[in-house]
Amino acid sequence: MGNDWNIGEKDKKGIKRKAEYAVLIGLIHQLQTEEQVEEYLDELEFLAVTAGAFSLKRFLQKLPHPDSRTFIGSGKLEEIKAYIDSHEEISMAIFDDDLTGKQVNILEEALKVKIIDRSTLILDIFASRAQTAQAKTQVELAQMQYLLPRLRGLWTHLERQRGGIGMRGPGEKEIETDRRIVRDKIALLKKKLEKIDQQNVTQRKQRGELIRVALVGYTNVGKSTLMNLLSKSEVFAEDKLFATLDTTVRKVVFDRMPFLLSDTVGFIRKLPHHLIESFKSTLDEVRESDILLHVVDIAHPQHEDHIRTVNQTLKELNALDKPTLLVFNKIDLYRDRYYDPFVDEEARQEIEEGLKGSLRHTFDTELIFLSAKTKENIDGLREKLQQMVREQYIVRYPYQAKQW
Repeated sequence: MGNDWNIGEKDKKGIKRKAEYAVLIGLIHQLQTEEQVEEYLDELEFLAVTAGAFSLKRFLQKLPHPDSRTFIGSGKLEEIKAYIDSHEEISMAIFDDDLTGKQVNILEEALKVKIIDRSTLILDIFASRAQTAQAKTQVELAQMQYLLPRLRGLWTHLERQRGGIGMRGPGEKEIETDRRIVRDKIALLKKKLEKIDQQNVTQRKQRGELIRVALVGYTNVGKSTLMNLLSKSEVFAEDKLFATLDTTVRKVVFDRMPFLLSDTVGFIRKLPHHLIESFKSTLDEVRESDILLHVVDIAHPQHEDHIRTVNQTLKELNALDKPTLLVFNKIDLYRDRYYDPFVDEEARQEIEEGLKGSLRHTFDTELIFLSAKTKENIDGLREKLQQMVREQYIVRYPYQAKQW
């Protein structure tokens, strides 16, 4: 891990972009079921593929709590080591939870491969996807904040020193120097972000008093594809996690009624705390929006859990009480996965009406089913969105006659 966090390194790209092979490791805690952990590992595998790594095997272990030295038990560690030794192509082990610097060093010494935890993997993807100065600064700040408490664990040679006269010098001074460098770098990056934020505030003021609509949702649910359909623009969209990091804003006009539509970074479970803090300025578009389009992948087996994850993040941003439309995307994929191929149209509609009723009762909000890929019910979304935008204009300008 020591090579992955070079202090002050510019244009860091994280894990090398060549294909690498890895094993995935998850821990089943007291409050988690095996099914939940398997779902987390599915997501971890998708993260790994996004970063350029392919998993060959998964390892699960039930423990009341992680081992303070090796995270997993000694028996499971030996099992993983034996598997890695028998597969020379494996170059890394990816853990689904955060590791301390000490744990990383012990595991690297035991397994003889690169050790990556979930936060490191997500930070790596963000580093490779960052395009603008703001996104690059936010990622670098998150990396520095993640590194700071782990510096002591990275200095393994200090553990071989003994206390006493003559043994308290260079090591301590060296690590304190590094800590000071990291702290100074964090302060510098925060100042840089503040300056960028001020520029963004000015840009938002210059947009006038148009109603603002923000697309929010879990990562890889089709927000950017939907943005392209609604705004008739070309926003980058890809079937990978975190394809969009930088907020994109487009002016959209429905039947002579203008509003601003913004696409934001996707959310994910176990998102590193420092990353949330660093990207809060990017999420100002969400905080300052008038309407939220919460996009959900209805075909994903854990879509309700995804909704709750996004709602929790919105709550942290004080944006949960905004007028919201739940947009259940990928209904075509849902039918392919869950419908009997011989079901007739009337039965299909009955099933979907029942599903809508259940979801409306669970989340107590307006919703719509559509497919951004096949453009099914996009006109229905436009009508609902137009109605919501019109209502916001009436609230904002109650005495001003509108011709929409």
